Amino acid sequence: MTKIKFGTDGWRAVIAQDFTVDNVARVSIATGKWLLGKERNPVVVVGHDCRFGGKLFAETVAKVLASMKIKVLLAEGFVSTPMISLGIVKHSAHLGVVITASHNPPGDNGYKLKGSYGGPLMESDTRDIENMIPDEIDLFLDGMKIDELVKKGLIQIVDLETTYIEHLKSHFDIKAISNSGFGFAFDAMFGAGQNVFKRIMPEIHMLHCTLNPLFNNIPPEPLHRNLGEFSQYIKDHKDIHCGLAVDGDADRIAMYDEDGKYIDSHHIILLLIHYLKKYKNIDGKVVTGFSSTVKVEKLAETYGLKVLRVRIGFKDICKVMLTDDVLVGGEESGGISIKGHIPERDGIWMGLTLWQFMVESGKTIKQIIKEIYDITGEFAFERSDLRIDPELKKNIVQNCNSGTYKAFGKYQVQRVENLDGYKYFFSENRWLMIRPSGTEPVLRTYAEAEDTETAKDILAEGYKTIVTEK
Repeated sequence: MTKIKFGTDGWRAVIAQDFTVDNVARVSIATGKWLLGKERNPVVVVGHDCRFGGKLFAETVAKVLASMKIKVLLAEGFVSTPMISLGIVKHSAHLGVVITASHNPPGDNGYKLKGSYGGPLMESDTRDIENMIPDEIDLFLDGMKIDELVKKGLIQIVDLETTYIEHLKSHFDIKAISNSGFGFAFDAMFGAGQNVFKRIMPEIHMLHCTLNPLFNNIPPEPLHRNLGEFSQYIKDHKDIHCGLAVDGDADRIAMYDEDGKYIDSHHIILLLIHYLKKYKNIDGKVVTGFSSTVKVEKLAETYGLKVLRVRIGFKDICKVMLTDDVLVGGEESGGISIKGHIPERDGIWMGLTLWQFMVESGKTIKQIIKEIYDITGEFAFERSDLRIDPELKKNIVQNCNSGTYKAFGKYQVQRVENLDGYKYFFSENRWLMIRPSGTEPVLRTYAEAEDTETAKDILAEGYKTIVTEK
């Protein structure tokens, strides 16, 4: 029996190793029991992304829930996570299940749970479900046929991609963006968002908008190291003014300017604050993760906006969005949402928001970032994911906890914050953070400084201190 644990964003495991039909069924039984304890006639939206076995695993979820007399709305074809979350709200469902491992390597798959509000299910609820997972299943899954369950009305096939696209069209002036004179490009990273721009802006440049469950052997995480081809493509095509990239399930974002320069999530969060407050005069709180740039506070202070820092993982941002008036909620990993949308990460929605910003202002992203730098000062952010021996990883975390690290090379620690991980400040604008990942078997190290060279140097000195010298 495999002990199944939910991490920062659902349960993830290696396909055919721990992520098996039986284990997916076990989690689905627990999910169904939990939901039946809360709702009399529950409805669940279920879908999968472009990974291996997605359809099989999604149908397994549907079969298990249907066998428990739970109505299932099963997505037609592959879908993005935001499509599922929006579908929950549009269909007044009580829960959503997405079979996806998001940005993880192609050998992984995962199981995400979404609440009735169209965002991540709260941690207390996922823990309750986790504790209800049975050791084994007593269902004959092969004897259940999707077609028969559809005929019985227990499963209904729904077109969530079209629902999502119609929702986009009702909120953005797609025609104005298309006819603006700006050139745009989109990289789906072979993920589940690949059909959206084919349907709404077919004239733009598109990369990796085909099915490839191996993601061309590049993890579908929108980091610059994984987007070299996209960056070079933009450099080679002088008619492109901005590029948008999303991850495997299209809930995370990265962008490129007209020079093919990477725009990370920190800058995107600032761009959204700048647009919504200064240009649209919309108010609200800013909620961001522990690992995001300190420039968030600087910009928000200038605009008279309150900032709340939360733990890593969008579910903690979502929790605030459900009760407070939030303008922008975003995290370092590229998961961002804004006022007027569901409390869910959505890379395509954020990208269209910034393209609309460009069209309305007549400015390029590069010019708008200069406006922000005039307020906050320039900065750079770097991250390194260390795949190290588990025992060494454990020792490093223990050292952090015991206050062992007073300096990292020439960088003297002035103060430490430990909301979620350990953030070592060398000045107000320079810091190193150490945190074990909640979704992958790695130790993440992050650094921010006034330029890329210094941020990289901080990471290098951090590595020497915690790994090489131990």
